[in-house]
Amino acid sequence: MFNNNDKSKELQEIIKKASTEKTPLNIIGHGTKSFYGHSAPGDKLEVSTHHGLIDYEPSELVLTARAGTLLTEIETTLEKSGQMLAFEPPHYGENATLGGTIACGFSGPRRPYAGAARDFVLGIQCINGKGERLKFGGQVIKNVAGYDVSRLMVGALGTLGVLLEISLKVLPKPAYEVTLVLEQSANEAVKSMNQWAAQPLPLSAACYLDGQIMIRLSGTKGGVKTAMRQLGGEEYAVGPHFWQNVREHQSAFFKDDTPLWRLSLAPGTPPLDFLSGQWFLDWGGAQRWLKSDLAAKDIRAAVATVRGHATLFRNNPRDETVFHPLSSPLAALHHRVKKAFDPQNLLNRGKLYQEM
Repeated sequence: MFNNNDKSKELQEIIKKASTEKTPLNIIGHGTKSFYGHSAPGDKLEVSTHHGLIDYEPSELVLTARAGTLLTEIETTLEKSGQMLAFEPPHYGENATLGGTIACGFSGPRRPYAGAARDFVLGIQCINGKGERLKFGGQVIKNVAGYDVSRLMVGALGTLGVLLEISLKVLPKPAYEVTLVLEQSANEAVKSMNQWAAQPLPLSAACYLDGQIMIRLSGTKGGVKTAMRQLGGEEYAVGPHFWQNVREHQSAFFKDDTPLWRLSLAPGTPPLDFLSGQWFLDWGGAQRWLKSDLAAKDIRAAVATVRGHATLFRNNPRDETVFHPLSSPLAALHHRVKKAFDPQNLLNRGKLYQEM
């Protein structure tokens, strides 16, 4: 199961040389998430060869792997012990790696009910922009005192360091799972999904599209059956296939070239009907996908009125700013953190925010 495919010293030497020569580096793996964020200049730093499981203790619910390890390899290993990555990470391609997933901070349909990728990271090892090998956190649940720097790397898109090793908390797979379909309007759906989330129901996913709520229930058979009677609706026979397509953006909604926006909102926010486009509500209403040709400034201005933010996730024909602009205090904080980890701004320069 475990292997010695440790390329960390090679990567460290490359980064040290780049630091000496002040050469920007463009960190790449298998490219399954290359659509996300801005393009980064510089020499390509291939990290996918640094792969392999390092440690896995099913009884401790902890797995450690090198960043280039394929998600499929990790999930297959966990499956043998009846366990899973509870944040249900999207792959967006058969060669998706753990490092790319953590660097992007992606989580799937289970995220509102089980937690985000960040919540399951126990520790990381990385190389900063000066070529120094750093270690944060560990391989034991609740061993972190003070600020958990390891979680700072989640969603940083490689701008703070090149991920080497990642330790994750894993969870047992649910014994029983069912998907229900209910007919409701968008307004009713937002209210219903939020009411259910506040109740002791075994929810593990909830989304809304074209007049239908899809609800996934996961847990013991008795608990799920009780919740089914309480919620009503009809059982959806191909539930696992449906949620996989939602997770991987393989459902019909995602299959065109219209700019795709990811809106992060308070889950109880009413539908934003004043924004023209096609809508898919996920995460019980907290994550909303919008397909629209509206200008970025118009979408972000509208989202700001409900205290949300908008990311241009895919299909960026006008080279718009991908991520929601930061307030001045947050931008200053980002600059300080970036300078601490990568003082010469060499790692994935401009990938997250073009000015850093």
